[in-house]
Amino acid sequence: MLYVQILINGILLGGLYACIAVGFSLVWGVLNVINILHGSFIVLGAYLAFFAYTGLGIHPYLFAPFAALVLFMLGYAVQLTVINRVIEAPVLVTLTTTFGLALLLDNLMLVVFAANFRKVSLKPPLGVIDLSDTFPSIDLIVPVDRLASMLFALVFVALLYWLLRHTVVGRAIVAVRMDRYAATLMGVDTTKVFAVTFALGAALAGAAGALLSPIFPISPLAGTTYLGKAFVICVLGGLGSVSGALVGGLVLGVLESFGALFFGPEHSLTLSFTVLILLLIFRPNGIMGKRGFV
Repeated sequence: MLYVQILINGILLGGLYACIAVGFSLVWGVLNVINILHGSFIVLGAYLAFFAYTGLGIHPYLFAPFAALVLFMLGYAVQLTVINRVIEAPVLVTLTTTFGLALLLDNLMLVVFAANFRKVSLKPPLGVIDLSDTFPSIDLIVPVDRLASMLFALVFVALLYWLLRHTVVGRAIVAVRMDRYAATLMGVDTTKVFAVTFALGAALAGAAGALLSPIFPISPLAGTTYLGKAFVICVLGGLGSVSGALVGGLVLGVLESFGALFFGPEHSLTLSFTVLILLLIFRPNGIMGKRGFV
C-alpha cells in the first residue's frame, strides 16, 4: 500500500505541475522566448492569493481566476512594452531580457513582502479522505487540499486546451506557433497574438501560484524552483503540446514522489534534472512533442 500511496501523492502533485508548465511551454513554443520570468509570476500569484485570504477572506481556490486575470494584464503589458521590442532578436537576447525582468520582480517582492516564508493556513483545514473508512482493506489517504488544487489546475489546463482548439484567438496562436510568417501573410496580427500568448502564460502562472499557496510555503526566491520544474516538464512532455505538459507534469510528480522515498526529499530537484539530461540525450522531442500547440 505504501507504493500506491506514493503514486497517489505523485499524481496529485503532477496535476499542479502541469498547470505550472503549460503556460511556460505556450510562451516558449509560440514566441520562441524562454521566459525566465515565469517562476516569478507563479510566486506573485501565490502572494496575491495569500493576501486575498488573510486580508479579505477570499479562499485561494476562488481567488485563482482573479490571480489569473491580474497576471494576464501584467503579462500583456510586459510583453508589449518590453519583450516585443526584442522579439525578433536572437534567443540569448530575449533570455537575458526575461532574466533581468525576473531579477527586478524578485527584488521588488523582497522589498514589498520581505524574505519571510508565508503559507496560507486554511481555517478550518480541509483534512483528508481516509479510504479505509469506506474500504477497511484499503489503508490510503487523500489530502483534500492537494486533491482540490489538482482538480482546479486541470480545469485551467482544460480551458487553455479548449481556447486553442475552439476560438479564433486560439487558432491564431496555433497558426503563429506553426509558421508566424505564413500567419502574417494570412492577415494575423502577430504583435497582438504574441501579447495575448505571453499574457495567457502569465495568467496560468498566476493561477498555479494561487493553487499552490495552501500547500507550499511562499517566498520571493521560490521562483527559481518552479522555473526549473517547468523546464523539466517541457522536456518530458514535449514542447508545443498541452497534453504533453499534462503528461510531463504527471510523470515528474510521480518521479519526485518515488525519488523522495528512495533518495530523500532533498534530492528531488537533482533527480528532476538528471531525467532532463537523459531525455535531452535520448529523446529531445519529449514524450508527446509535436508541431503545433494542441
